[in-house]
Amino acid sequence: MSVVTPQELLATPVLKSAISKASRRLLPMLVILYVVAFLDRTNVGFAESALHTDRGISAGAFALGAGIFFIGYALFEIPSNLALKKVGAKVWLARIAITWGIVEACFAFIGGDTSFVFMRFLLGVTEAGLFPGVIMFLAEWFPNKVRVQMFAIFYLAQPFSQLIGAPISGWLINVGDAGSAFRGWQVMFFVEGMMAVVAGIVALFVLINSPQQAKFLSVEEKAALTQVMEIEDVARVESGPTGVFSAMRNGKVWYFTVIYFCLQIAVYGVTFYLPQQVAQLTGQKVGLVVGLLAAIPWLVGLFVCYYVGKAASTVVRRRIWGTWLFVSTGLCIFGSAWAGTNHLPALGIIFITLAVSSFLAIGPISWSYPTAFLTGSAAAAGIGLINSLGNLGGFVAPLLRTWVNDLSGSATSTAGIYALGVLPFLAAVMMAGTKAFTNKADALLDD
Repeated sequence: MSVVTPQELLATPVLKSAISKASRRLLPMLVILYVVAFLDRTNVGFAESALHTDRGISAGAFALGAGIFFIGYALFEIPSNLALKKVGAKVWLARIAITWGIVEACFAFIGGDTSFVFMRFLLGVTEAGLFPGVIMFLAEWFPNKVRVQMFAIFYLAQPFSQLIGAPISGWLINVGDAGSAFRGWQVMFFVEGMMAVVAGIVALFVLINSPQQAKFLSVEEKAALTQVMEIEDVARVESGPTGVFSAMRNGKVWYFTVIYFCLQIAVYGVTFYLPQQVAQLTGQKVGLVVGLLAAIPWLVGLFVCYYVGKAASTVVRRRIWGTWLFVSTGLCIFGSAWAGTNHLPALGIIFITLAVSSFLAIGPISWSYPTAFLTGSAAAAGIGLINSLGNLGGFVAPLLRTWVNDLSGSATSTAGIYALGVLPFLAAVMMAGTKAFTNKADALLDD
């Protein structure tokens, strides 16, 4: 008796229909959640100058506050993932969005260094588990062959949040300064926090925990989707660790944690300071004009991320794309620093655009590896570990940049940018090294 493979099932109209329906139902809501999440964790860059002027927040406190978000996030990541497995993605993802939105809105009332750092830490605590929870959720809904594409669509939330978020944040600051009793940065924090609360409430009515509970799928579609996911789940059990502690001791989990840490150094090293870097390149004040210019890299990244997600459909393609995109990220971060030193604003924005496009496209690829061999409680712990410790790159990045700039003796030095561009090259070497990893899940993917 022949064994039906996932590739054969994926070719059937009923499974194609199930995947199409599931993506249309689930992905828009997940994208909205992450758009608001990414906006709320990075909009602090637009308030940096105003916070210094209005609340006396120092550059050191700002760097600490920008990064300490990831300490809170890391501490509560794995517990949050385990809670999601217990109560279901629908309720838990909605809870995360509502609570972080309330905290974000309270940023409008911070009073100085201490409250700023504390609230950034609390924001990380309340948002912990959103991203890895969505990764686990998608891995349970979509087969490996199309998973990078689904991850890529979800990842579009990052460029989309910056594409619309940068102008919106700049606009809210301008409107608040000109037409309200509050400062512009206060209006920005409050309005964008309330957006997260609303998104969380809507998620309660849109998300479905599993294909078996999906009323929008026919009986045949449920059966086909369940069958292919069960085949892949068996391969994951045979290829990876089982249980929480086994996953946390697994060498491949730690290998991908290092890769993800290097990626996050690049992501947040660029993202936190993007408005200021664009302002320095162009000589403009942070506001609507800088917001529009800062949106350009994310607009281009939107298309690059989607294209690479579709192209990286096999193990070999994922490894090649991932390796060269890391190289491109490092080179373009170096290029943006060089352009700033030589007063070449147009070239600087081009390099920033290429760097952003490169690291955005890497994300979906990097997550395809752990989701290919982790399942059950091992997935909750392993994915949580990778994301929590990897995200500490977001804590290290602003501190590293500030420290290197201080060593250079100039507040406007680009030395810190050069420092951020080094680690992507290490990640490129490690991504190329994944050629040594083999498991039954990969064999199913390339069958």
